[in-house]
Amino acid sequence: MRGTMFQKVLVANRGEIAVRIIRALRELGVRVVAVYSEVDREGLPVRLADEAYCLGPASPLESYLAIDKVIEVCRTCGAEAIHPGYGFLAENPIFFQKCARAGITLIGPNARAVQIMGSKISARQAAEAMGVPVVPGATTRLTNEEEIAGKADDIGYPVLLKADAGGGGKGMRIVGGPEEIRGAVRAVRSEALSSFGDDALYLEKYLIRPRHIEIQVLGDQHGNLIHLGERECSIQRRHQKVIEESPSPFVDSNLRMAMGNAAVLAARAVGYDSAGTVEFLVDQERRFYFLEMNTRLQVEHPVTEMVTGIDIVHEMIRSAAGEPLRISQSDVAWRGAAIECRIYAEDPENNFLPSPGVIRVLRSPGGPGVRDDSGVVEGSEVSVYYDPIISKLVAWGQDRSQAIARMIRALQEYTVVGIKTTLPFHRWVMEQPAFLRGEVDTSFIDREWSGLPKDLRQGELKAAVIAVAMAEKERATGGNSRPDPDRAQSEESPWKIEGRRRQLHSKL
Repeated sequence: MRGTMFQKVLVANRGEIAVRIIRALRELGVRVVAVYSEVDREGLPVRLADEAYCLGPASPLESYLAIDKVIEVCRTCGAEAIHPGYGFLAENPIFFQKCARAGITLIGPNARAVQIMGSKISARQAAEAMGVPVVPGATTRLTNEEEIAGKADDIGYPVLLKADAGGGGKGMRIVGGPEEIRGAVRAVRSEALSSFGDDALYLEKYLIRPRHIEIQVLGDQHGNLIHLGERECSIQRRHQKVIEESPSPFVDSNLRMAMGNAAVLAARAVGYDSAGTVEFLVDQERRFYFLEMNTRLQVEHPVTEMVTGIDIVHEMIRSAAGEPLRISQSDVAWRGAAIECRIYAEDPENNFLPSPGVIRVLRSPGGPGVRDDSGVVEGSEVSVYYDPIISKLVAWGQDRSQAIARMIRALQEYTVVGIKTTLPFHRWVMEQPAFLRGEVDTSFIDREWSGLPKDLRQGELKAAVIAVAMAEKERATGGNSRPDPDRAQSEESPWKIEGRRRQLHSKL
């Protein structure tokens, strides 16, 4: 245990999460080292860091996933620790082992916790051993098709077939009957091997229309472990969360206490000593079942920070430095409500296909209760090589209704031109009666979404045209918004406005 704060930390990630971690380190008085791929050379993390080093080409395997390169940069620059964020190397046991051998502190949980909770089978066993309820499923890793088919028959259809080492919605397939099992096995095994380098599978009972609710936990190296309440993560697309909120409109104080205690038990089973998330499925009768534990900083951590006032990234860094938690369970209180929308560079009018390109105009929202964790600026390029998330928009209110109202206002203010984004999709969700009533589950989007309404498509185009016109005017006047009499006629020419509108429409 160190017991003293780091002097220099390397952030082994990119985009919005790298920016989030860099800002936290700055607030703690720590010097920051960024790493980047060639395509991210002009990225915001590079601009914010004290030092920055290129790892290699755009391909993640040659840059952000290149363990030896990351460790070598850490040695070269003299950083004492590495924060991996989420994704990439954040839950890679080999990375943890190599950092330990190199004498580098990894800002995250201990290697044993990562290894046990990184497998759905061993995670399930650890939770069961502590008396935490689990979804009916397999108790061993499955590799043989006949064995998988037999186990599915025993559990009863529908079942959920998963990559044992999977996460982030990858390597998952719902199987409705025995006629689908063999095709599903081949598909999931292929994705598991390409995404995680491990084609072992896991099988569990598929619950009909459950809620996906998770509990944030915090631990330290002194045996202290607490929870920070729940996040409702039921609005998902292709098993990937897209909107989260805290508190859940479904969870009452008794359920919060029961789930929080269960999450702490599951984390204590592996000696957890950092920030992590225990995920549960909850049925309509409020029965909850352990799903998995994410042994890293979670994408949606800001909603918990907004309602508790606790900086999770700060606590994670302090814990890695050997400091004890500064808060106990009795200190945790929840105030108001917060909602997060993940803003992706995807086209909701075209089956949410990725929309790479250059962001020509960017107008981020602000005002009371609004937080935008972004990894891009105007002129940033959204690459085809990485996850298309560009920001996480969070709105806080004194209650859920005010949080929703602020989110709607923030989504209306948010303008991105040059690429397609999920902004209009999020505006659609915020207007749905079922969402407003808090009546959501993991099948919400599949059941409710039928495409982008015409009024939202037109509104998006109109906002983009206005944004382009304003940006061009600002550039023409050097940022001075006062009218120039000598340019007024030409700037307001209907021919120019129509030309810009047509040009923009062809790019949207």
